[in-house]
Amino acid sequence: MAIERLIAVPGCPGVHAALAGVVAFFPGSSYSVSMDETGHFNRLVSELSLEERAKLLEKLRSQSTLQKNSLYDEVSDESTENVEIRFENLPWYYRLWFFILGFFNSRTPLKLFEDYLMSRISRSVEETAPGFYNYQKDLLLPKFQEMLTYLRDGSRFFYKALDSSVNRDKGGLMVFLGSLEMPDIHRQIQDSADPADLAARFSGASDAELRQKAHRLMEEAISAISDEQKSVMYHNARSLFCLKQLSSFLFDRMINAFIVDSAHHGAICPAASVRDQLLVLNNILNSLKEPPSMPLLGSLFVFVLSEMEDEPGFDIQIEMRKLLAQAESSLEVIRDFNKQVPLTQLLRCMSRNMTISPQSIGGGEDWFAVYREHWKFLVDQKFSAFIKTKQQRDMQNSLRYFLKGNSLKMLENAGTESNSRGVPVRGAFCLSFLQTFYAVVFMGEINKILRPVLLDAEFIKKENRTEFTEYYNSIIKLDDLIKRFDRELSRDGDYGKRYFQAKADMTSLPIKRRKIQIVLQETAVVAAGIIGQTREAMQGMVKVLGGIIKKSADENYDSLANITSFGRLPVFFENLQSCIDQFQQALRLMDDIDGIEHAK
Repeated sequence: MAIERLIAVPGCPGVHAALAGVVAFFPGSSYSVSMDETGHFNRLVSELSLEERAKLLEKLRSQSTLQKNSLYDEVSDESTENVEIRFENLPWYYRLWFFILGFFNSRTPLKLFEDYLMSRISRSVEETAPGFYNYQKDLLLPKFQEMLTYLRDGSRFFYKALDSSVNRDKGGLMVFLGSLEMPDIHRQIQDSADPADLAARFSGASDAELRQKAHRLMEEAISAISDEQKSVMYHNARSLFCLKQLSSFLFDRMINAFIVDSAHHGAICPAASVRDQLLVLNNILNSLKEPPSMPLLGSLFVFVLSEMEDEPGFDIQIEMRKLLAQAESSLEVIRDFNKQVPLTQLLRCMSRNMTISPQSIGGGEDWFAVYREHWKFLVDQKFSAFIKTKQQRDMQNSLRYFLKGNSLKMLENAGTESNSRGVPVRGAFCLSFLQTFYAVVFMGEINKILRPVLLDAEFIKKENRTEFTEYYNSIIKLDDLIKRFDRELSRDGDYGKRYFQAKADMTSLPIKRRKIQIVLQETAVVAAGIIGQTREAMQGMVKVLGGIIKKSADENYDSLANITSFGRLPVFFENLQSCIDQFQQALRLMDDIDGIEHAK
């Protein structure tokens, strides 16, 4: 599967093509795909084109044995009718019989009739589902605990699947689901909000105006969603919400309420202690009548697999089949629980209330707002990438001019677009620039001017001599520092060895990611240290050299006592000014690089 799209610019081939021409100058650029804590930058999710998504969905459908029949069968009886009405509709001789019983029991005929109905329900429950409930003692029996455990374990698959999607990136999931259920809308938004296309159509517009146009076109596309499409998306969002409610339900709290009782050969529980929780569970099960659609399952699977795609031997087709089998098994457990456990009838017995019926829970109504908001986020990401691309083009031209036409000397072991096997280091691009600056500009030109100053200059202020020497030595050591750091990034170096060991680690994904994150944080700190030290040295040099030629605004810096020994002063001052200009230009380029590398 040829996968080249990036989530930062989904459906934005113009931006991607533009970057291809400058990527060699931007190793480790933050334009490249990364996975942040929110999950928005998720490679597998974004890499699948609409055509690939449709094929994947069709493949799932062809492999699925998922039953389409309902997960929850409605309780169909007359128990919910008003007891008084039912009593009034009894034949006269039945009513007379209850009047006679009431005379001897000091209870109303209506109450006796209600007790009669409840006892009939309890007998029905004991006959159809023996071992679940003792009506006389109001106890839940061992078999009921077993079924709760069965349902808890069966629904756990969806807890893990939802944790990888809804809990981390609900907006991303809604947009991905929308691409399966509403591909026409998805494509329209992608095409209309392409910043490169808009820039070509409205050549005189500013970046802000283009962004506004993209947002307006996005809103127009979203407003074209039909009522039927909205209904389908709402049904999916509601299924998603109900699955989340069920899989995250506090089963353990109820299960742990059961206490082993030898007389019942297992664990029992007073029904009153868990009745309220069971009412909530029954409402959830009733609301989850229909199994989730295949587009919804496919969307969940893609988000789940995004956490696994870096693992050795990852095959999306094989993993999809595994997840589909797990989903089918989990849904069958839910369906089987509903068939075996007459929960509504049990709750009526526990509450001694025949009118109890499951209520439909809310949820899923926010799908449209979430969908729309995430598209706004994606459109903004497109424009951020587009603007960044233009900055990179400008940077490319500036670098070529400043470095006398020389290409950047890349760090060999840092991850770049052209070196995916390296360690991704924040600051790697700036280090590559500094390494090239050292070889081409500093050693090629600046050092020839500054070395005589280092050897022969007699500073009027002794502290200026100390500072000059420190700044000079700091820059002279720059090349060795960068090379040493680069070696540590290799597979034999400390950082590289730990990074690739963590990548190959077979432990759980959170632990694996944490190990990788620790290494990357350490490399970022070291890179920032080298850059910061060099920046300080260049800024110091500008002040010291400015003092020599009497152009420093800082009174702490002064000229040389033997300045006439350096030949013609106009030429000497011109050479020092050239060094100042090149240091200042290097500092400006470092600021620009820093802005691009850290741009979101």
